Amino acid sequence: MAARKVLLDCDPGIDDAFAIAFACGHPGLELRGITTVAGNVSLDRTTHNALAVLEFLGHGDVPVAAGSAAPLRHPFEARGVHGESGLGAARLPAPRGRPLAAHAVDFLIDQIASAPGELTLAATGPLTNVALAVRRHPSLVTQVAGFVIMGCSAAGGNITPAAGFNIWCDPEAAAIVFGAGWRVTMVSLDVTGQAVATPEVEDRMRGLGPLADELLLPALRGYQGITSAAGRPVRDVCALALIAAPGLFGCEPARVEVEAQGRRTAGTIVTDFAAAPSGQNALVAMSVEVAGFWDLVVGAWQRVSAAMTRG
Repeated sequence: MAARKVLLDCDPGIDDAFAIAFACGHPGLELRGITTVAGNVSLDRTTHNALAVLEFLGHGDVPVAAGSAAPLRHPFEARGVHGESGLGAARLPAPRGRPLAAHAVDFLIDQIASAPGELTLAATGPLTNVALAVRRHPSLVTQVAGFVIMGCSAAGGNITPAAGFNIWCDPEAAAIVFGAGWRVTMVSLDVTGQAVATPEVEDRMRGLGPLADELLLPALRGYQGITSAAGRPVRDVCALALIAAPGLFGCEPARVEVEAQGRRTAGTIVTDFAAAPSGQNALVAMSVEVAGFWDLVVGAWQRVSAAMTRG
């Protein structure tokens, strides 16, 4: 089976970096480009981190396009979860490459329009770039092979009681994206909270050489304020894992609406699992087979590690 071609819109970010490593290592995925957005850290840092991670992994040929430095309307302040650099305690060499001259929105439109039906778009940060792309080029929603996001929750948020970070950052963009006329596959916080890096998973990472010693493990140790006794989250990896192995996830169709206004409710996701089929606009992942997920992810990282060693 041919690999699925993926464009990743992201805000690296510890878990974004882990997702990039997964995409570079899974044989069923072909990472065709990365676009960056402000989110976990500022746009200059997310772009720097995307380039640095790709070069560290030996995939510096993957193009990177910088995108939106601020949300559509309301500014936000990232809360330092990923550390000042965005990669926790990891310290990668400065990248030699530069981002493309094209803006991320132009890159997304050009890539998807030039290969209709071939590219799956994954978004693991605020949805600003994607909203601008579908607003400028509405037919984009019919040209992607699929669209997967990470960052919503059917049961509550991780920033406010009702809002998850990626939606809270730019609720206006999220409202545009969910109302654009495509089916959004939504990897919810309900799922990502199940697939955490436990101490046992970290033990499996320790055999991955420089990939673990210089990126994965120090990045995990650098998470600030969101670890638990169960383990550390790797949320964005779940979105790429769903593209690679959808059978690991239990998904339910629903109608999803985004509350864009409100001092206490901006960024709230309203998920209606009882919506009529004609009104459904999303497929919501609500469960994951955890052991299979980690076998899949560690296997992809093992391939990356082996390629780095050979290189």
